[in-house]
Amino acid sequence: MDTIWLTGAEWVAVLRIGLGLWWLESWRHKDKKGWFERGTGIAWAADVAAKHRWNPVRSGFTTVVAPRPRTMAYVVVYAELALGLGLVVGFLTPIALVGGLLLNLLYLVLMIHDWAEQGQNTMMALISLVALFGMSWQTWSLDSALGLF
Repeated sequence: MDTIWLTGAEWVAVLRIGLGLWWLESWRHKDKKGWFERGTGIAWAADVAAKHRWNPVRSGFTTVVAPRPRTMAYVVVYAELALGLGLVVGFLTPIALVGGLLLNLLYLVLMIHDWAEQGQNTMMALISLVALFGMSWQTWSLDSALGLF
């Protein structure tokens, strides 16, 4: 498919890169000192989970995240960084797209009551699906240069 300016494959790569920049912005604006030293991010999420209307979310958070808040803070913060870098440069792109989709779905379920968060995570998940099924790693990516996937 050709368009006025870029080919269809190039537009899908633009979506992938834009999504990567979105993840990098999510990582950049986090107060890392607060997340790692004071536990603010996980404490906030624990408060949200404790008030959640779905019992599986409350019990899942209590079982998986609450016992290891420091580790989970590092997982969340550095997952966002890894996703962003992977998508911008197109390295291990299908893995990054699936990982980002899963993380967005987790955020979406946790923040089910917050319409602003729902909109952001829904859009990011949709872009992940389009980039995944559009095989966005075939254009402007290290995956393509290295012959991966």
